[in-house]
Amino acid sequence: MPSAEQIRHVLNSMKAGTDIEKRNRALVAFTFLTGVRDDALASLSLKHVDLENRKIFQDARDVRTKNRKTVTTWFFPVGEIVEQIVCDWIGFLTSDGLYGLDDPLFPSTRVGVSVTGDFAAVGLTRDHWSNAGAIRKVFKQAFEDAGLPYFNPHSFRKTLAQIGERTCRAPEEFKAWSQTLGHENVLTTFTSYGEVSGHRQVEISMSLKSSPDEPSAPGCEVPGTSTIDKVLRHLSVRNSN
Repeated sequence: MPSAEQIRHVLNSMKAGTDIEKRNRALVAFTFLTGVRDDALASLSLKHVDLENRKIFQDARDVRTKNRKTVTTWFFPVGEIVEQIVCDWIGFLTSDGLYGLDDPLFPSTRVGVSVTGDFAAVGLTRDHWSNAGAIRKVFKQAFEDAGLPYFNPHSFRKTLAQIGERTCRAPEEFKAWSQTLGHENVLTTFTSYGEVSGHRQVEISMSLKSSPDEPSAPGCEVPGTSTIDKVLRHLSVRNSN
């Protein structure tokens, strides 16, 4: 998965001169800001995004969500610059492009005849992408242009889960963070997205060694035995497959 710093580097490297470049940059920023899955991204409309309340209503009647489940999620606190890229994009669509609420949040690419007589990308349509294939190509090109290995859109969800583990100070906060990723069960976030890197394992081990008798910080209660058993059973089954 990419680090938050790598994602910000990609965003800083992306051009935003043409309509297509603006869309592509906003697409990467929105994925980092929301953790929305790529097939849902392809089917989102402007009406599904509430900038004032910083939330996304993923209505399964219109949006291709996982298991066709309707879910309301909120923006993650990943930085004002990231959020401003998204706000500017939506402003551009509605003010300059005169896109309406039922129009796509990320319009597909319009192909036409270029000045050289060849078929080429010449702008944006008012249609949604039919699938997430084009979105993954945007991500691949963006990371390559930034001099980094390719990370697909779904990997951003793992990055956000890791940020949550470091940011949330109490179980209730991490539960809310998990629900914003669309997970009903917080164990899903822990076991599927929460792998601890080797470097972070060293940091945690050293901090525990330096203060073995210190009490836990307020709100950071040790998980119950049943929760720990569930995690261990899940990891045992996954590692045996």
